[in-house]
Amino acid sequence: MELRLLNYFWAVTEELHFTRAAERLGISQPTLSQQIRLLESTLDTVLFHRGGKKVELTEAGRILLEHVNRVFFELDQAKTIIQELKGLNRGKLRIGSSGNHLIYSSLLSFHKQYPNIKISVFDLKTEKTVERLLNSEFDLGIVFLPIHHPRIETIPLFSSKLYVVLSNHHPLVEKDTVHLQELQEYPLFLLPEQYLIRQEVDLFSKKSGFRLEPIVELSDTNSLIKMSILNNGFTILPKLYADYATDLPIKLVKIADNVPVMEIGAIYRKGMIFSTAIQAFLQHLKDFYQKGN
Repeated sequence: MELRLLNYFWAVTEELHFTRAAERLGISQPTLSQQIRLLESTLDTVLFHRGGKKVELTEAGRILLEHVNRVFFELDQAKTIIQELKGLNRGKLRIGSSGNHLIYSSLLSFHKQYPNIKISVFDLKTEKTVERLLNSEFDLGIVFLPIHHPRIETIPLFSSKLYVVLSNHHPLVEKDTVHLQELQEYPLFLLPEQYLIRQEVDLFSKKSGFRLEPIVELSDTNSLIKMSILNNGFTILPKLYADYATDLPIKLVKIADNVPVMEIGAIYRKGMIFSTAIQAFLQHLKDFYQKGN
């Protein structure tokens, strides 16, 4: 099977439109259609549902796309490793992150050290990061642990304690520590239930015999903090997140209860070969956060 045909197929899956895909490839639309028919004939299956202007992948097409992503990923890895053998200090990293706050501070310092390595970071839910790792669309994920998946490996990197974040005008602002149960009378703003941070908070409060009920759920941590300020309430976030809102009138208060510490780690597809760029990035993350940054 020719790599050219796979490239044509991949372009159509990206555009889901034969004319746009042909323009992107620099060929005519009839030529592209003929090449896709040739690929379908080779595989003896239909890869696309063609309904007027609407194009959709068939089940066979989805299966092929998963394998094509892997092929292109492996070729890209091979290219990177060969370049490294030639002594070229360059490469690229595609990273899925459960909030860019997890690696925000370290990105600029890494770029200064390795200016020729291009990094693309995508802020996604953990399950989406895992999905795109398995489809070979990402090199790494930086997420909250644990992750349990037979095809995913993890590398613990650092940890971050949960803190109560409240306004400088909150009645409890003078406290250095607070029990979560004390906060039940104040407006609470939390991440939605599918987030691991929220799950840990819910599990702890349930075990402790009370329930923290948020009046609003938001997936954006900055919005959680701002809502807490405006409504004289509070939110609960890892210190790592709250540290990036120091320009706002807030205070971070330690939680007196024995709440879980959030562990952050790198995840990658089992069997993946680490390029020098990936190894350098992981080591940089470890060094950066071990120094307390």
